[in-house]
Amino acid sequence: EVQLVESGGGSVLTGGSLRLSCVASSSTFSMGWVRQAPAKEREVVAALASDGTIGYGDSMKGRVTISKDNAKNTLFLQMNSLEPEDTAMYYCAASETRLKAAYFVNSGNFDYWGQGTQVTVSS
Repeated sequence: EVQLVESGGGSVLTGGSLRLSCVASSSTFSMGWVRQAPAKEREVVAALASDGTIGYGDSMKGRVTISKDNAKNTLFLQMNSLEPEDTAMYYCAASETRLKAAYFVNSGNFDYWGQGTQVTVSS
């Protein structure tokens, strides 16, 4: 079983930036970031698949960049121009499924999940 540990969350003002990190206990095929705000449905922010494809959810597209350091099994999410609507718990997720990133963006079907890191954006 893969263990995922996120870090990098915090409180920022509108327009600020944060960089989230997620360390995986072992290599995985695909990884992504999923967020959930109180009383809202979970949504995939970004995914990076084993074939190298990258996909972004509509909510933060253009403001986030997903990347990975394969040597360190670490996934990153650079978030810019943050808005109060981005306030949520952000989860790192991973899958052993060999599918393109679009599948994970649309389905959110990951096999493993981290505990989450809170992001709070205030105006």
